[in-house]
Amino acid sequence: MPTIDEIKKKAAVYAADFIKQGMTIGLGTGSTVYWLIEELGTRIKQGLSVSIVPTSKQTQMLAKKFGIPVININDIGELALTIDGADEINPQLQLIKGGGGALLQEKIVASISRELIIIADSSKLVQQLGKFPLPVEVISFGYKHVQQKILNLNCNKVLVRNNGNGSAFISDHGHYILDCYFNNIHDVRSLNASLHNIPGIVETGLFVDMANKAIIAYQNGSVGVFDKSQLP
Repeated sequence: MPTIDEIKKKAAVYAADFIKQGMTIGLGTGSTVYWLIEELGTRIKQGLSVSIVPTSKQTQMLAKKFGIPVININDIGELALTIDGADEINPQLQLIKGGGGALLQEKIVASISRELIIIADSSKLVQQLGKFPLPVEVISFGYKHVQQKILNLNCNKVLVRNNGNGSAFISDHGHYILDCYFNNIHDVRSLNASLHNIPGIVETGLFVDMANKAIIAYQNGSVGVFDKSQLP
């Protein structure tokens, strides 16, 4: 049986075929995207010409390590494509993202892309979003009041993400991440709108109606492609 890394690599290598000569693409963050970065580095050595807009400092550093040219987002217009991971994917291709803390930059890059392709292993597929805690990026000023307002939205628990050493996790843009335990999110659009109405919230990890495709790798070695245009 393949390891989880081998499964993730399957999805990443499959997705690399969507990247064509001369493209500038958005490149996401996370353990599955790592394998895509590695694959792109190999293909660049073989003659592929591609540049990326990274969604995090981590991705930027990895891209440079593997010889992938990095472009500043303010120096380009529209992106043809962004490839990123996800923490949960429901049958309508609605997503929870931000487990790595890069949701703000991930959403900005996705928003200027004609197509968003998600790569993941099959454990990320769910019938209903919410078992994975929803990341919400907030400014530090008044964050406890924001926590309370989120609890008022039928949230069971809201925790400030920490680094494991007792200090708060700080995002690439200097914000806190609140991990919100809803268990089940019945209406992703309504919840996303309600969260955005709370002063102090910078962005949410709900990626609503943004993904066009999901490339899913399974334990048996197969890869499935879910296309939003083919959903009922």
